[in-house]
Amino acid sequence: MTERKAGIFCSASYTIDPIYNEAARETVHALHRLGWTVISGGTVKGTMGVVADASAACGGRHIGVLPRFMEPLVHPALSGTVWTETMSARKEKMREDADIVIALPGGIGTLDELIETLVLRKLDRWQGRIFALNVNGFYDPLAALLDHYVATGMLEPHDRALIAFPRTADELTTLLAE
Repeated sequence: MTERKAGIFCSASYTIDPIYNEAARETVHALHRLGWTVISGGTVKGTMGVVADASAACGGRHIGVLPRFMEPLVHPALSGTVWTETMSARKEKMREDADIVIALPGGIGTLDELIETLVLRKLDRWQGRIFALNVNGFYDPLAALLDHYVATGMLEPHDRALIAFPRTADELTTLLAE
């Protein structure tokens, strides 16, 4: 069986609602129980640090992808580290090695990563599945915007279907089994 890899886009903020970090822990634990390797931004900051801590706590494989200027922030418990020169190269490398991507609740960097991935999937430049973990309705406004794009003819319904919005780690694992 080949190694399955899940790219996780998430927040670097320390000031978010703790429910989002708890959802990150649950997601990471669920992925590792299913045998997935996690790929993330790999720093100690915010939810990225929570993802790395959760991976280490359950003994899962976790690869961090960081631009060289973030070297002082690298999480010490990563299974491996991939260095890039730019943030753009970081996004590309995280996607390149991932079978799926999961956007946890996050800020504008996470939104950038998620939307770029959706565009690349729509254009058939990346082949994986896309999930936005919709904890407490965090991604409801994005789902509504995409629905608006469909309603106005700016996005085809089959392209809207390229992104799923599970609300919990359990819903995510159910979708992964499909």
